[in-house]
Amino acid sequence: MPLQASGEKRIISEGKKLTDPQKLPEHVAIIMDGNGRWARRRGMDRVRGHRVGAESVREVVRASRELGIHWLTLYAFSEENWKRSKFEIRALMKLLRQFLKSELEEMLQNGIRLQAIGRITKLDAKTREILADTIEKTAKNREMVLTLALSYGGRQEILDAFRSLASQIQEQTLAPEEITEEAISRSLYTSSMPDPDLLIRTSGEYRVSNFLLWQIAYAEMYVTPTLWPDFRKEEFLCAIEDYRKRERRFGATSEQVASKA
Repeated sequence: MPLQASGEKRIISEGKKLTDPQKLPEHVAIIMDGNGRWARRRGMDRVRGHRVGAESVREVVRASRELGIHWLTLYAFSEENWKRSKFEIRALMKLLRQFLKSELEEMLQNGIRLQAIGRITKLDAKTREILADTIEKTAKNREMVLTLALSYGGRQEILDAFRSLASQIQEQTLAPEEITEEAISRSLYTSSMPDPDLLIRTSGEYRVSNFLLWQIAYAEMYVTPTLWPDFRKEEFLCAIEDYRKRERRFGATSEQVASKA
């Protein structure tokens, strides 16, 4: 099935509730792309694009909480992003620290639990400390889980999972025939999370960029040409509305889905 880039403005009016929870995605994952291009088109440096993009993060988190979406996962820093200049990496880490500090009180007030996936040990010590502190302080929150993918790569995640399974086989705590899809899922960074129902990709690029490769096998995809700094609540609601109109068959026919309903 081809991906459908959507630039349409199917606007959900301000304050309108999506009243059918069965039509809402339980887990939304977002590839936040386009900060650099947004800045370049305006004659600004890339860091400015990242700063404005942080405002989009804030709006999308708030909108998710208002709608009652339980899981939101944001691709914040990929394993490949370490190839960028040291200046940009330092700026991104500083922005991350500032975001965690500024949003802590709101996360506590709104029952949002923070967690992170990826090779977190590669982050600098100061960022790891603030990240760990925020995760600890929000650990008892139960209304929504915000997951930041940091130093994350889907292939690296699968590699780490298979290394873990191989160690269990070597230690004779797992037999080769016991390696099932469920066993692999339990070995991933996302073992405590449901798979994404909806994957949003900004900036119009038609690729998943090494993001949640195992988990998005049956995710619905929404691709928009909007660059991430311009992706605000209005367009997020458009993505949710688009998802609500889709029929999720998981290999079954439309007739079979209808009969189950």
